[in-house]
Amino acid sequence: MLKTLGIILGVIVLVVAGVAAYAAATQPDTFRVSRSLEISAPPEKIYSILSDFHRSPEWSPYEKLDPDMKRTHSGAPSGKGAVYEWDGDSNAGAGRMEIVEATPAQSMTLRLDFVRPFEASNTVEYKLRPKGSATQVSWDMHGPMPFISKVMCVFVDLDTMIGKDFETGLANLKTLAEK
Repeated sequence: MLKTLGIILGVIVLVVAGVAAYAAATQPDTFRVSRSLEISAPPEKIYSILSDFHRSPEWSPYEKLDPDMKRTHSGAPSGKGAVYEWDGDSNAGAGRMEIVEATPAQSMTLRLDFVRPFEASNTVEYKLRPKGSATQVSWDMHGPMPFISKVMCVFVDLDTMIGKDFETGLANLKTLAEK
């Protein structure tokens, strides 16, 4: 009886693993998560917040993951060349981001490198588009999708998971910029 249950359980595990591997193999090699929000503030004001990593604790949802997280700023004080590194608990992980392109009041591109809990390099883009007296702000992240990430995405929707954080961050940014 116990042997039969073991065999049945083993077959179930193999079938689930096979289905997950097949599903992962059919997913794209890259991912993109995008969210946007209209903020009643000029692009210059929003850009000044986004381009200064020292202000991240005021709006970024990732800053709240570990209150004891170690933060290091280097490079330019803001804009192109600004660097922010963090080292936190298992919730925050560790990594580095650098502003690699910046057009004041219009756009910013960051290189985002995760070290822990997994290694990954992605690109983050912020775009600011005037819309009457407001600004349409978009927050995008894209990068490669290695096989292990594809397997994970069979069980977890990456767009929903990261998208919720982006929505929270944009809402926080809106509150801050509209003060």
